[in-house]
Amino acid sequence: MKVTRGLFLSRLASGAIAVVLCAGCKTGHKPEAPASKQMLHWRESFDIATEAYIFGYPLVTMDMTRRLMTNVREPDALHAPMGQFARDRIYPLASNHDVALPNADTLHTIIWLDVSHEPWVLSLPNTQGRYCLFPMLDGWTTVFGSVGTRTTGTGPQKVAITGPGWKGKLPRGVNEYKSPTGMVWVLGRIYCTGTPEDYAAVHAMQDQCSATPLSSYGKPYTPPPGQIDPSINTMKSVREQVNNADAASYFNRMALLMKDNPPTSADARIVKRMARLGIVPGQPFDINKLDPSVIQILQNIPKAALDKIMARLKSGVQAGDPSATNGWTFPLKTGVYGTDYVQRALIAAVGLGANLPQDTVYAISAVDGSGQRYSGNSSYVMHFAPGQAPSANGFWSLTMYDGDYFFVDNPLGRYTLSARDPLKFNSDGSLDLCIQKSPPCLDRESNWLPAPEGKFVLMLRFYWPKQPLINGSWKIPPVKRVD
Repeated sequence: MKVTRGLFLSRLASGAIAVVLCAGCKTGHKPEAPASKQMLHWRESFDIATEAYIFGYPLVTMDMTRRLMTNVREPDALHAPMGQFARDRIYPLASNHDVALPNADTLHTIIWLDVSHEPWVLSLPNTQGRYCLFPMLDGWTTVFGSVGTRTTGTGPQKVAITGPGWKGKLPRGVNEYKSPTGMVWVLGRIYCTGTPEDYAAVHAMQDQCSATPLSSYGKPYTPPPGQIDPSINTMKSVREQVNNADAASYFNRMALLMKDNPPTSADARIVKRMARLGIVPGQPFDINKLDPSVIQILQNIPKAALDKIMARLKSGVQAGDPSATNGWTFPLKTGVYGTDYVQRALIAAVGLGANLPQDTVYAISAVDGSGQRYSGNSSYVMHFAPGQAPSANGFWSLTMYDGDYFFVDNPLGRYTLSARDPLKFNSDGSLDLCIQKSPPCLDRESNWLPAPEGKFVLMLRFYWPKQPLINGSWKIPPVKRVD
């Protein structure tokens, strides 16, 4: 008889659960003399599973995003097969509800890579001084490398992304960025004003972005067509599919993904705790090996964990962040999270693909300076004192969204205000931005950000923000209701 090792849990009279590792056959006979025993209370099993769900949320979300975005045979807008660039050619219209919180500042040029088998070499163009940013995210959403204006300049570049454990020699002139996971998402952005002439200029730069596996570098290379996975539901969003997954399928997918996307050494504590429930990196998770009482507990985990994740959003940013003032919130802990698994999961849930704060800061506001929700029935002014107008080393923009986080249709086709607009300053050097549904007087129209009839949300973006914003010495002023 072939012997395997199994995991058995049973409730004791004390209300605890006995976890028994034993030798047993595939047919599941009664456990023989246990190899070890330990007491696991039902509350502890709930806590472990909740923490495990939160821990794995970014990895599972990244994987589902990758699967949806690469499930095509050839590039099409922001969808492209693995190892091929997808290119965003125009800014979305107000009628386009494919992506929440879209921007009208940069065109995306993105690629998904699997570097678990061999490195990939990216060739990036000369953007001729134009702002660009190509952050590299691992499977856990950590930014492990950032190429672009702030870090490496705007000249032509060749970079190799290598996977965990890879050792070898790279071609001359190719800079290495080592990913701690096999899954990599390069989320490139190139600044564009949105005019026909500027679209054409940026498109030419996008078309110069290319990717080649190291084994084909320096040789003629034609990427193979993508493979369609018919099991992927392309009609539902990433969030729906991840959040609606039951505990069994969620933890199984998470465990298998950890084979090529291993946790870090700093995650040793949670990895050890998860193993007590049979969630082991690289091994299938079989919920049926657990005691029925534990299975019942696990059914409640997705909702409990998601509630805990979103509670961080409702409670605002963490203590010490110079944000959440004057009605604006902007988390500064993005891109690198350490063992703050709740923060990492929150960013994955509401802002997947977030950059390092040194590259971008996104401030969001749904309430005015008095704490009241914005409404198109009122008019507002955002006043910047002399010398305090928004600024950034790259650029900044103020974007209007409706209550569902999409662009607002308006006669001007204007979704943002930024330094590229002919803003009019007051005689004393101060700046007033008008935020309202109806047009202001003619001499203020250049400073007008059109609002919808109902609720709306504002986002203030800073690309390559200046230090006073990050350290809190420069405060974003409140938006004040004026009628």
